[in-house]
Amino acid sequence: MTNRLTTTFAQPRPSLVCFITAGDGDTAANLDALVEAGADVIELGMPFTDPMADGPAIQSANLRSLGAGTTTADVLRYATEFRARHPQVPLVLMGYANPMVRRGPEWFAEAAALAGVDGVICVDIPPEEDDALGPALRAKGIAPIRLATPTTDAARLPQVLAGSEGFLYYVSVAGITGKQQAQIASIEANVARIKQSTDLPVAVGFGVRTPEQAADIAKVADGVVVGSALVEICGAYGAEAPQHLKTLTAALAEAVHNAR
Repeated sequence: MTNRLTTTFAQPRPSLVCFITAGDGDTAANLDALVEAGADVIELGMPFTDPMADGPAIQSANLRSLGAGTTTADVLRYATEFRARHPQVPLVLMGYANPMVRRGPEWFAEAAALAGVDGVICVDIPPEEDDALGPALRAKGIAPIRLATPTTDAARLPQVLAGSEGFLYYVSVAGITGKQQAQIASIEANVARIKQSTDLPVAVGFGVRTPEQAADIAKVADGVVVGSALVEICGAYGAEAPQHLKTLTAALAEAVHNAR
């Protein structure tokens, strides 16, 4: 399946993937700032009450968003409006199962497709339970993007890769999002191991905060995912977040795009 994700990762340079939480501040302005500063792929977080994989920064963003009344309908509206403004930029929804399947996977897949979503990362549906969402997404041309971790061994990796599309998200640490970061040697070894088993692009995230860290990872991976550092900006600067997001994203994009 060829879509905006495959086209973007086919470029002869690594891609920068940027995450923010929907409904945390001026979402449209924050998304536009990321794109204008050079983000290649956007991950838009769906706020949830129990974000088990996320650290304090994204947990707080979820609470701010939910406190402001953000709903799944709002997230889909942000996605629809983003697609109208940025027809070529890949957009991925990232979140947890409950908001995605509570009205049925077919409903969610249809709504996401109408909104112009390219991929979905559902953190808490394991590959063994793919039927809960995967078939509905694939039927609408949406890539189910899977997660691999340092503990994904050779026995389980084929299950993770089976049915995964768009790119594989390699979680570089065995833990939650935030400030911890794996050693580059560990990342390089695990990315090389994964790429022996798949042609999917591999994007590395969790704990990437600075252009220097991003550049190191971009030398060995197809993409670099930055989330918590951007989410912290949204929380700290409120309505003035876009200009600060632009500054960090531009530095990250330059580092990632020129790493090789």
